[in-house]
Amino acid sequence: MEFVLRDLRLAVGADRGDVLKLVMVHGAKLALGGVVLGLLGAATLSRIMASQLYGVEAIDPGTFALVAVVLSSVAMVATYIPAHRAARIDPMTALQAEGR
Repeated sequence: MEFVLRDLRLAVGADRGDVLKLVMVHGAKLALGGVVLGLLGAATLSRIMASQLYGVEAIDPGTFALVAVVLSSVAMVATYIPAHRAARIDPMTALQAEGR
């Protein structure tokens, strides 16, 4: 549904930058949700597995932060590539393809 709205915004005159921003914000929301759920799950599981660890703390804030930053960066790059392609599509071509 989101891509249909993008096509319609292009067709009625939205700027390509607006389309890029729309797709990037949508991807950022999904990435943020995944990172938050992943951190909560990792914190929970590391507490459970703390008895199995020797010489290593169960929750290392530095490692958790680094992993969150790296995964968020990868997600944003992975979102930018299709967003950039979507912003370059001719609106009439997109609408004609959507009608098939």
